[in-house]
Amino acid sequence: MRDAAILQEVKRTLAALEKLAPGRAIEVRVPPYAAIQCGEGPTHTRGTPANVIEMQASTWLALASGELSWATAFAAGDIRASGARADLSAYLPLKITL
Repeated sequence: MRDAAILQEVKRTLAALEKLAPGRAIEVRVPPYAAIQCGEGPTHTRGTPANVIEMQASTWLALASGELSWATAFAAGDIRASGARADLSAYLPLKITL
């Protein structure tokens, strides 16, 4: 997949996650493409280390489509997550047409 297509898919799937999990408690980062805040709870602010999830675009897109499970990706070290709410497994795979 080319960079422009990856950017478009990452943004589209992250937007779908925001709709499924409204709020600002968790920061989800897919560098260098995008970052969002989602999930109910205390608002995540810059400099607050808790409730941050970061992964490569390939990992995010595989999670979003159901090609990869959260548990498998996390165990493999493909997801860097910190904080009590830093788990998106309840929302994945996304229920959208990818």
